[in-house]
Amino acid sequence: MAYEILVLDIDGTLTTSEKKISNDTLHAILATQDRGHKVVLASGRPTAGIRAVAKQIHLNEYGGYILSFNGAKIINCATEQVIYQKTLPQDIIPKLKDAAEEFGVGIITYEEDAIVVGTKIDEYMEIEARINHLPLKQVDDFATYVTFDVNKCLMTGEPSHLAKVEELMKQRFGDIVNIYRSEPFFLEIVPPNVDKADSLSHLLDHLNLSKTQMISCGDGYNDLTMIQYAGMGVAMANAQQVVKEAADYITLSNDEDGVAHVIHEFILK
Repeated sequence: MAYEILVLDIDGTLTTSEKKISNDTLHAILATQDRGHKVVLASGRPTAGIRAVAKQIHLNEYGGYILSFNGAKIINCATEQVIYQKTLPQDIIPKLKDAAEEFGVGIITYEEDAIVVGTKIDEYMEIEARINHLPLKQVDDFATYVTFDVNKCLMTGEPSHLAKVEELMKQRFGDIVNIYRSEPFFLEIVPPNVDKADSLSHLLDHLNLSKTQMISCGDGYNDLTMIQYAGMGVAMANAQQVVKEAADYITLSNDEDGVAHVIHEFILK
């Protein structure tokens, strides 16, 4: 099978434990694009938190794609065209802000150039800011300020307390939005039926490609659907066990150029 599209998770897959792309992996990705293959960065990060990585691997020059918010949005890096997106209902934003205050947790969402904060800034928001290299922007009235399309809100808080909040939020809003913890201190609030595989199916339709022409590489639980969906689902050696069990192939770890190994084995060979 000739693989035409390579989908890469970022953290724990493309980047090393030091959050860097190795030279060998970078050269392999550039060689892949030189041959006309498309590359997609698929991450739970917001779009703005992926752009620096996309620039490093020249997606804007080659017309690659960013799949952000675990699949709630896909853009063409060359044209900035939104290929696909799902957004939260606008009328839920004030309700989420009120719930955050009621339960004593933080709430944030994302603009193109900042993380918008609707409550007091906490240490967990600062972690999110560091991960995505984005500033925190505290606003006086979150509900009034957030009038733009929202792909995701994030509640933040002390893990044991946030676990209780998760259950309360599911009882209150679980029939409208999807609610889950991506980290013990992060509670994700996203549109229903958002996952990487579903979004990638829309991108493949856009490109007139089939899933048999796609390789997907990942390590985490949120990569499971795209690894099961792809023609070649690849788990990193450092992946969660359930991801390895679902994969067609297990490559080297993210600290051993596992992505470069896949490229040389299945694309450039």
